[in-house]
Amino acid sequence: MHQPRKRFGQHFLHDPGVIGRIVAAIAPQPQDRMVEIGPGLGALTIPLLARLNELHAVEIDRDAIRHLRDITSDDPRLQIHSADVLEFSFAHIYEAGPKSERLRLVGNLPYNISTPLLFHLIEQRALILDMHFMLQKEVVDRMAAAPGSEHYGRLTVMLAPWVRVEPLFDIGPGAFRPPPKVVSTVVRLTPHETPLQIGEPRQFATVVAAAFQQRRKTLRNALKPLLDTEDIVAAGIDPGLRAEVLSPAEFIALSQRLAAKSHAAPDGPAE
Repeated sequence: MHQPRKRFGQHFLHDPGVIGRIVAAIAPQPQDRMVEIGPGLGALTIPLLARLNELHAVEIDRDAIRHLRDITSDDPRLQIHSADVLEFSFAHIYEAGPKSERLRLVGNLPYNISTPLLFHLIEQRALILDMHFMLQKEVVDRMAAAPGSEHYGRLTVMLAPWVRVEPLFDIGPGAFRPPPKVVSTVVRLTPHETPLQIGEPRQFATVVAAAFQQRRKTLRNALKPLLDTEDIVAAGIDPGLRAEVLSPAEFIALSQRLAAKSHAAPDGPAE
């Protein structure tokens, strides 16, 4: 039996009841263009493959890949991509099939790369129909939080313009080998058909990061290096508020104000 590797953050799913519940939530159809991230020992791979005409899998662990090939008898419907998913371009899979069919992504994501991986996937959201992932419950709570709640923060705001976050159900540590020290949550992410219009994503990320860096500070103080009080007011926001109560749309308004300042031509010398 292949042993989980700590450096890959591996916790292998093994509970049949949980596996069945996850597959039911995904509801795979034969024609779906499904991609499994980090299939590991194939706990989800096997039941997914039984329902699909084709399944792609992205796996970094070569021993796990050998195991997958053995347990599937090199089934031609399973196409394994030996790669680091943080560097993998899903366009390779998307462009090999009908362009009208976007990809469906599934996976038990390693906790140690979950946040950077989410942003890597959002950059490729035009290729993606939906995503079903198992993540640390604490991370999902932050992803789905409402303004003003204790879990609302930078991750919430950075995801909101691009995807709808829908927590589905929790999974206890005993469903994995080895058991993690945390509860997991299955979450569905669906890219918005019409994303919020940010304008300049870099400016948006800068404002959000600054606002939440010291979340107890008011916007007047937290954003002082970027925007003065008049700029915040001009964006239609009370500078005495804290970041944790602002909606994603209000952060976009602040970032647009920052972009306008950045693009403003400096005053030239008097004639």
